[in-house]
Amino acid sequence: MNSSLDNAKLWLSDAYDAETRKAVQDLIDNNPTELDDSFYRNLEFGTGGMRGIMGVGTNRLNKYTLGAATQGLANYINQTYPNKEKSVAIAYDVRHNSDTFAKMVADVLTANGIKVYLFESFRPTPELSYTVRHLGCDAGIVLTASHNPPVYNGYKVYWNDGAQIVPPQDGAIINEVNNVKVDEIKFKGNDDLLTYIGKEIDDAFIDACVENGSFTDEGKKDIKIVFTSIHGTAVAITPKAFEKAGFTQVHQVPEQAIPSGDFPTVKSPNPEEPEALTMAVGLANEIGADVVIGTDPDADRVGVATRNNDGEIVLLNGNQMNTVLTYYLLEKWQEAGKLNGKEFIGSTIVTSDIFYDIAAKFNVDCKVGLTGFKWISDMIRQFEGVEKFIGGGEESFGFMVGDFIRDKDSVTTALLVSEIAAVQKAKGSSLYNKLIEIYAELGKSYQEDLISIVKPGKEGAELIAKMMVEFRSNPPKELAGSKVIRTKDFQTSIDKDLISGEEKTIDIPKSNVLIFYTEDGSKVACRPSGTEPKIKYYFSVNAPLANTVDYLKVQETLLGKIDQLKNDFSN
Repeated sequence: MNSSLDNAKLWLSDAYDAETRKAVQDLIDNNPTELDDSFYRNLEFGTGGMRGIMGVGTNRLNKYTLGAATQGLANYINQTYPNKEKSVAIAYDVRHNSDTFAKMVADVLTANGIKVYLFESFRPTPELSYTVRHLGCDAGIVLTASHNPPVYNGYKVYWNDGAQIVPPQDGAIINEVNNVKVDEIKFKGNDDLLTYIGKEIDDAFIDACVENGSFTDEGKKDIKIVFTSIHGTAVAITPKAFEKAGFTQVHQVPEQAIPSGDFPTVKSPNPEEPEALTMAVGLANEIGADVVIGTDPDADRVGVATRNNDGEIVLLNGNQMNTVLTYYLLEKWQEAGKLNGKEFIGSTIVTSDIFYDIAAKFNVDCKVGLTGFKWISDMIRQFEGVEKFIGGGEESFGFMVGDFIRDKDSVTTALLVSEIAAVQKAKGSSLYNKLIEIYAELGKSYQEDLISIVKPGKEGAELIAKMMVEFRSNPPKELAGSKVIRTKDFQTSIDKDLISGEEKTIDIPKSNVLIFYTEDGSKVACRPSGTEPKIKYYFSVNAPLANTVDYLKVQETLLGKIDQLKNDFSN
């Protein structure tokens, strides 16, 4: 195996431009630590594609790593469809270099004889997914690092169904990428094969979002909404979608409506983090808004906050948001007489088990896959024409309504959650109370949380790997005072009952995820991130709930149990 220095010296050849060679030489001469992290490995596709810090090196996002990825993709597309005109749609976010990366990627594709539809400026990731299907493209690419810090960028590949690539495409593309030599990358584009797209696609996309995310006009003129794009791409689309759907009182956070790859008003542009919605909550309190909605930079994730019964604005976690959305969709389908037992909702292995309860109540299937929306989209592909997908999501603030988009979609989700809030307000209730009513109807209250432990760089990656080895060799005997009775190891595909010793095979693709279940129904999932240097622990607990009046008391107990679990895993 080559050392980082050996790998770096390869980048001093004439195959690389002068600016790159100079930057590499500077690392060799002056910064051995950065040199090691920049060249110790190649960036790989994870659950969210290829994502990394921008800069020179094999472990960085740059002209050459993106060029190799695109050349490999072009080779695969041309091999897969040898006798047809081929096309790829490309979108990008507001991050530094995203626009120049997008044009460079387009050039590599057109240089390989592939037609490209490139958005004229930044657009939401879900619009890219929609566009691939709308234009009948063979693939799609979006340049984004989602909610990562400003030094990051990324590259996600979509296939012709508008979903991110999964086996066998991902492995085949990666194989092509790994075989690309730097002098084989065709950087000189053919602009005759390049078409810029914009308003026409925007209008079609907004119409589709409104059609799929609207069931009634009840209360839409009375609900007061604060929306923030947190400096990201949603500002180009979501306000127009709100207007088209009939919402008349939508207030944007003006400072955060300015697109910026620096995300200057937040520590992290991630709506999962309460701090990211601080300005939006402030505006909501100032104007007396009912609901706060915030999206991440590429507008696939969405965070929702609402007023509790004391008038305080509280952030719903991803499971809670998805619970309300899924339940409402199923109610509407049921009211319309559209449920016949051949429908399903989608979830993931680290998401709350409440979705099994919801599916059972409405007599639909709940299909569960690995973390990442590409696996929910894969379910739709596998069961197309057999079972109808209604909606689904994952705990990390992602949801998808219907199958017209094949990725998490903050635009349609924002419309739907606002409609639910409007309907509830018209009844003299609230979004918050809708969640509690759902728990009471199911007879069980749920509470979830997660912690992320960051371990940067090469040493961090090695430490996280050791942590997972330790969990497997010495699993906990009890958690928060409750005995561990079952484990699911998605790396070995073994679901083991620790009481009886019975083992079952897990029929889900292998992944480095380990889940512990306890006697009292608690669930803890341990999962290294596929795109970031961190390990995540997902906690879910539940307890019986007979009526809405008891909710706060039961929730207090559950929050105490969550704190115990977090303490067990935070060291």
